[in-house]
Amino acid sequence: MEKGSHSSSTTLARTKSDQLVETLAAAFKSPRQSDQQTPPGTSESGGTLSRKSSKRVMMGASPRRSSGENNNTYIRKSRSAQMKLDLEELSSGAALSRASSASLGLSFSFTGFTVPPDEIADSKPFSDDDIPEDVEARTCKMKFQTEPTLPIYLKFTDVTYKVIIKGMTSCEERDILNGITGAVNPGEVLALMGPSGSGKTTLLNLLGGRLIQSTVSGSITYNDQPYSKFLKSRIGFVTQDDVLFPHLTVKETLTYAARLRLPKVLTRQQKEKRAVDVIYELGLERCQDTMIGGSFVRGVSGGERKRVCIGNEIIINPSLLFLDEPTSGLDSTTALRTIQTLQDIAEVGKTVITTIHQPSSRLFHKFDKLILLGKEFLLDLANGNLTDISVPSELEDKVQMENSETETGNGKPPPAVVHEYLVEAYESRVADTEKKKLLAPLPLDEELKSKVSSSKRQWGASWWQQYCILFCRGIKERKHDYFSWLRITQVLSTAIILGLLWWQSDSKTIRGRQDQAGLLFFIAVFWGFFPVFTAIFTFPQERAMLGKERAADMYRLSAYFLARTTSDLPLDLILPVLFLLVVYFMAGLRLSASHFFLSMLTVFLCIVAAQGLGLAIGATLMDLKRATTLASVTVMTFMLAGGYFVKKVPVFISWIRYMSFNYHTYKLLLKVQYQDIMPTVNGIKTDSGLKEVGALVAMIFGYRFLAYLSLRKMQLHC
Repeated sequence: MEKGSHSSSTTLARTKSDQLVETLAAAFKSPRQSDQQTPPGTSESGGTLSRKSSKRVMMGASPRRSSGENNNTYIRKSRSAQMKLDLEELSSGAALSRASSASLGLSFSFTGFTVPPDEIADSKPFSDDDIPEDVEARTCKMKFQTEPTLPIYLKFTDVTYKVIIKGMTSCEERDILNGITGAVNPGEVLALMGPSGSGKTTLLNLLGGRLIQSTVSGSITYNDQPYSKFLKSRIGFVTQDDVLFPHLTVKETLTYAARLRLPKVLTRQQKEKRAVDVIYELGLERCQDTMIGGSFVRGVSGGERKRVCIGNEIIINPSLLFLDEPTSGLDSTTALRTIQTLQDIAEVGKTVITTIHQPSSRLFHKFDKLILLGKEFLLDLANGNLTDISVPSELEDKVQMENSETETGNGKPPPAVVHEYLVEAYESRVADTEKKKLLAPLPLDEELKSKVSSSKRQWGASWWQQYCILFCRGIKERKHDYFSWLRITQVLSTAIILGLLWWQSDSKTIRGRQDQAGLLFFIAVFWGFFPVFTAIFTFPQERAMLGKERAADMYRLSAYFLARTTSDLPLDLILPVLFLLVVYFMAGLRLSASHFFLSMLTVFLCIVAAQGLGLAIGATLMDLKRATTLASVTVMTFMLAGGYFVKKVPVFISWIRYMSFNYHTYKLLLKVQYQDIMPTVNGIKTDSGLKEVGALVAMIFGYRFLAYLSLRKMQLHC
């Protein structure tokens, strides 16, 4: 944007900004040219507002083009009514900063008034209607789902959020948000801007119903109704981090999302067709059969990953779409295409709210409204960069009249003074008028309001369907890890080494039986240790995905838990079979089908019980370092109490061995091999083994129930 030139006149009688105030006042009084074509509530609640406190600055902006075929002259329709103001024209509450790196021209204007045609003649080059194809983004306008959607008008008034920071001896309250007020309507894109730590993500989470705590105050309404569980099925929320399964393809990711989230009235074929439609709408058809990829897996590009995340949310035809920094980490061309996608989504009647960092001028002009968060006068002034910014004469005069010592070394006022002046100007000229519009009730049908206030959840699939879908998704995602060459090599090499060390051992002599007892104990320890440390990573690694999908009500927690634990079983039981096939016959254990399959069943019970312990530890702690430490101590204790190293354990600590799955597995393996040969082996009776089987079964269900309760507690806490 152009840098405002200093006026040579120092008079306060009449400045350019005074003329601007008169122009804006006349514009507010001018008749609206498109009232009949504007949805109810659009002009009444448009515009974003400022707080009363000096900790947040909010600006209503109008950077985007006229929407659809209605070529009205609302200033909120961006480039068709863009007003670039000098800093000397600040008395309207507007402020501009020259950000040389992005040419960020922040136009401050309002919703609901018209501008004479001769004042917007310079907006022609910025009209999207004149540019059918975006050359830089190399994409034509895409047609998004046009089926009817529930219109939701979002209002938020005096939103305040505090966090309590606990120290060693005291607690301190810190304001994150203070008095934020604004509104956004269907068909509009609202951008939240501000420096890091200004509260953009916090505000987005509050508006999306993702953050509900006692330290939140203010009013947030959806069609003049408070947040309800029904809105979960009408809200799409794209997080800042791309939370996706790396081994699923683009098509599989969107298909599973469609099958879980779309209404039950649709058939499976209709849901899968919707997924394909979204793929083409987002321009993902070329990579639909490519894996998403991750840190160690090659996959789609960053822009394609972001569009997949957006597709995961728009697949349900949401009324509200929230996005947390969708352009972070993307190049300018990909970022432009992403914002163009949001623009197209809003055009079909959806309400879009996004946070964004350092947008280019082309991105900036695609927004309808803007909220600036932070104790700041634009981003440059927030960092104290005043050397290349012109200051309005009113502010200079004010500083000179109050105290000339407040100026900085370069003759400019400090950022705090500029910020205070900006807040005062905005509050005195704009805030009251816009807040009155927010307080006015929306002229909506009671039916629309009652739908939003419904407390009934809308599941996209039955419990059994959710279980089946999650079961198949789990197997497809994790089969790559379970059957990696590293893991197969680890198991088979261990089995071969054991077979060579115990090659054709003799069970007829006492020495041979003692050697075989050592082999059986190692098998019990190995298949107790291995599954524990595999299962520990299950829930901590999927915590982000679980939180994201549960927040959207994709499935019930019970369906997820059961599908997650049972989908591991087929994969976990294949490698033990290969292990026993090698060890059992190389070591010369009893060669009969019954003894072999009973030994395999015993190992299976041990694996499933050990998995339960790992799941419980991981779900309870949700921290890999702490979980690994606790698991190491627990497994070591169970191994030492397993009945091989210590035959006679002191009474006061003997109870530990009955909690050890190693102990029960070791006893069962001895009984399978020597039950009909001798009554006692290494001091252990070779009876029927029903007690040991019962103990392992109790561990299988007990540990898993503890893991489920831990997950449930985590969900309630969130």
